Amino acid sequence: MKLTEMTVEAYLALLSSDAPAPGGGSAAALCGAQGAGLAAMAAGLTVRSPKYDGTAAQRLQGESLVQVQKLQDQIDRDADAFHLVSAAYKLPKDSEEARQKRSQAIQAGTLASTQAPLETMALALEALQTARTLLGQFNTNAASDLGVAALNLLAAVKGAWLNVLINTTSLKDRQQAEDFQRKGQTILREAEALAAEIYQTLETSLWDQ
Repeated sequence: MKLTEMTVEAYLALLSSDAPAPGGGSAAALCGAQGAGLAAMAAGLTVRSPKYDGTAAQRLQGESLVQVQKLQDQIDRDADAFHLVSAAYKLPKDSEEARQKRSQAIQAGTLASTQAPLETMALALEALQTARTLLGQFNTNAASDLGVAALNLLAAVKGAWLNVLINTTSLKDRQQAEDFQRKGQTILREAEALAAEIYQTLETSLWDQ
């Protein structure tokens, strides 16, 4: 059964167990899906309100819903990548040929385990950009929801970033590892700036009410 097909209760029970997956990468992706979902909610409430431009909000709602699905897919993708690494470590190493195949399999799994959270980072950043566009043109009754969206999306980026870092340490191709790290740092900086702007803008607006 896919993680995304489990009940919330069953998923949390598995996450809380001593099973190595799902772990931080899947949890980060879930944060991202929740954040994109809340942005979609804020946009949807705006579409239904005659006080706002429903056309723009409907477009942003559509973007957010696509982002929800993509980030939801990352929940299982991250866990699947970990299972590749785990399976590779269990391969035999009783001959030189077997050891080479095992090493190659470990590297392939580690590469997948690095690419998955990096993709989560990129998708969460896209969702933050959508949430930023909503500022100033959304139903203000959903201000707190949009703020929590930003926090969840930032958690997704920062959580996935830690998973990128821990996996790049095991990549033998150091040039590739450094490339992943540079891409991750770029996404992280932009995401932190966007999330701070969204949160501070919304917090100020709520104080001023």
